[in-house]
Amino acid sequence: MLPRCTFSVCHVLVLVLCLSSAEDFDWTKNDHSSFYYGTFPTGFSWGAGSSAYQTEGAWDKDGKGLSIWDVFSHKKGKIQQNETGDSSCEGYHKVKDDVSLIKELKLNHYRFSISWPRLIPTGIKSDHINEKGIQYYDELINHLLENNITPVVTLYHWDLPQVLQEKYAGWQNISMVNHFNEFANLCFERFGNRVKYWITFNNPWSVAVEGYETGEHAPGLRLRGTGAYRAAHHIIKAHAKVWHSYDTQWRGKQKGLVGISLSGDWGEPVDISNQKDIEAAERYVQFYLGWFATPIFHGDYPQVMKDFIGRKSVQQSLGTSRLPTFSPQEKSYIKGTCDFLGIGHFTTRYITQKSNPSGRGSSSYFNDRDLAELVDPRWPDPGSEWLYSVPWGFRRLLNFVKTQYGNPIVYVTENGVSEKMLCTELCDDWRIQYYKGYINEMLKAIKDGVNVKGYTAWSLLDKFEWDEGYSERFGLYYVDFRSKDKPRYPKASVQFYKRIISANGFPNQREVENWRRKAVEMCSSSNQLLAAEEQRSTAANILRLIHDPLTSHMEMVTEIVVPTVCTLSILLSAIFLMFLLRRRN
Repeated sequence: MLPRCTFSVCHVLVLVLCLSSAEDFDWTKNDHSSFYYGTFPTGFSWGAGSSAYQTEGAWDKDGKGLSIWDVFSHKKGKIQQNETGDSSCEGYHKVKDDVSLIKELKLNHYRFSISWPRLIPTGIKSDHINEKGIQYYDELINHLLENNITPVVTLYHWDLPQVLQEKYAGWQNISMVNHFNEFANLCFERFGNRVKYWITFNNPWSVAVEGYETGEHAPGLRLRGTGAYRAAHHIIKAHAKVWHSYDTQWRGKQKGLVGISLSGDWGEPVDISNQKDIEAAERYVQFYLGWFATPIFHGDYPQVMKDFIGRKSVQQSLGTSRLPTFSPQEKSYIKGTCDFLGIGHFTTRYITQKSNPSGRGSSSYFNDRDLAELVDPRWPDPGSEWLYSVPWGFRRLLNFVKTQYGNPIVYVTENGVSEKMLCTELCDDWRIQYYKGYINEMLKAIKDGVNVKGYTAWSLLDKFEWDEGYSERFGLYYVDFRSKDKPRYPKASVQFYKRIISANGFPNQREVENWRRKAVEMCSSSNQLLAAEEQRSTAANILRLIHDPLTSHMEMVTEIVVPTVCTLSILLSAIFLMFLLRRRN
């Protein structure tokens, strides 16, 4: 179970005046030490996560309203292969099945999000509350608790009610603060007697930048240089209002905690002896994580953001900075509104000073930073164009959080790796290596004194991956999206993660290597099971296509040729792995 802190202790932690500054973090010290064998503190909480739109499906069932992602994904050309989350993993209909997977993994907690339009179809509480939506989350929460699994609930994982986008322009409008607060209070009222860990927003950076700057994500707006800053400003205010609502109305009787989940890639200076590169790397992290964390912990935006955006706004002959400002009252209201800090982390970049800084006329969040991002070609790359495996960057980020924000209580709320391949391989050795490396760097950070209390693997299931559709898979469990029932199959990483949890860390080299060998042995049998299922599916498709003279050539390729090749590949992989294991034994 996640450890609970008392009301008084939490307030001492979150309201303490943090005197540390950027200089407290040593940018010149990058310790790439060897693997550390040891265990996590007693009571450390292990979990896995998901989100509503990515896994639930049932997009128009039982009174649910439209979300911005329902509308966005139905527009041609927005999502790879024009896929949608309409059915996704069918999690809405598979509560007991998925809780059994969570129990099998021996997880302490499970992180999921509540769909705002499933509870309030229009997003406006006074319009209508959908009791069937309430019943669904009641069932999920109760099943988790019956199996001694702590629910960790995210209130906003990107699925804004479409009515609020159409009526108010979504997070561009200050009215979202009150509407979101009403939704949050409904959740506290209906679920707060059982839910003790609340996350207001998941990765608001993506909401602001990809939703209102680049348009890659819903609602797909390209308000360059202003949209992201305005959306973030309102999100920060909404977070603070919800924290205060819980603090004054619910905390006394429910004894829960409210935090936020912020994502941040690590930015490492290309040259740690070059002050310009160090400044650029710090700017990268401040424009990413610090954009939201600094107001919440210190009351205002990072000084470097105010300086750079303000200077560029002057160069562009604007009367005021494109970065909004908080009033003195707002700064005081926002500061300290975090009982714990959720950290989502996936990868790292090398950062250097931009040789030709952008000035007049080039208004955008990315140009405002005046830096260049680089990657080391030796870093493992499993397929997603943005995700490289760089475990040491995780320890660096966690130590940065410690020095910048007064060593708050931290829960890692997202960490994991995807694959991008046509034929899925259940023996995901690259994911085992990723988890092994990143979890070990987190253990080193705890040795450094970082106050990490729990870890959430991302994610429990393969799921809808936003603009990438189903082309990328983050899951510990493989989901067969071509099957109507969306069956789940364990990947090798399930067994490996399960053993880390059981041992609460890494006991010794021999045992950890043995975990990996056993995980690969088990996944070979899962591969054979999946291959048999795909053979049956392919046979059924052949019969269907024979009776359908209008079937196109491309559908023939998609429905028969590709699955057949995948099936043969899976069978050959399983045979090859069994051969290697027998030779080794």
